Amino acid sequence: MKIALMDSGIGLLAAAAVLRAQLPDADLVLSSDPAGMPWGPRTPQDLTARALACAEAAAAHRPDALVVACNTASVHALEALRARLEPSIPVIGTVPAIKPAATAGGPVAIWATPATTGSPYQRRLIAEFANGVEVTEVACPGLADGLERADDAAIDAAVTAAAEHTPADVRTVVLGCTHYELIADRIRAAVQRPGGPAVALHGSAVAVAAQVLRRTGAVARPDAEPTGGLTVLLGGEPGELPAAALAYPQGRALAGPHASVAAHPADAR
Repeated sequence: MKIALMDSGIGLLAAAAVLRAQLPDADLVLSSDPAGMPWGPRTPQDLTARALACAEAAAAHRPDALVVACNTASVHALEALRARLEPSIPVIGTVPAIKPAATAGGPVAIWATPATTGSPYQRRLIAEFANGVEVTEVACPGLADGLERADDAAIDAAVTAAAEHTPADVRTVVLGCTHYELIADRIRAAVQRPGGPAVALHGSAVAVAAQVLRRTGAVARPDAEPTGGLTVLLGGEPGELPAAALAYPQGRALAGPHASVAAHPADAR
């Protein structure tokens, strides 16, 4: 079993770590676009072109599925990616976990990038899945960039600012950017008010992993021997996990004893 994940940067680590835990013997291909990161401010046309390049680099390694581990790319490029790769390679997108968060009851806050916050896409999801539930959209400028650099000062400043814009009675926070799941504990601590209700966080990594299993027919084997390999593609070329990835538990989990830099597909012919 081989599973590919793509994102502009290290936001794919959260879903990759869940897949590694559930399928320890699966090979993972991580395809990112560090030269183009972040994708959020780009035009839909430019973003789609860059996403297609990332996907095609990963597809050259013949994965059994491709995860679009980026909310923004899922909004703008998922249709084009599926048109290019399916049915040969199932393509799984990422959707903010608004539905399960709203099902648990409100009030709900959605932390997302400035490009996503207030967007027609997010507003449609709120209208469809959170009708009748109090929802606050919270923009988090600089948070994804700070996470990409593992810049603690920038992360703390962005989290503090977002927490200040999160109502005190919020019971659930939706992590509307895959990067944010890398610091879920820090976000929970920032929004938890002394004496207030326990705050639940909803990310997308677990749901994405479940969809991979469903689409591929794979069965979770958390007790399997951890023999899965790791291929890292940076701008389509073989590389290594960025140093910033190792600042997070998910990155360290992937950089285990079996992680390696695989040869470029052309070298394997």
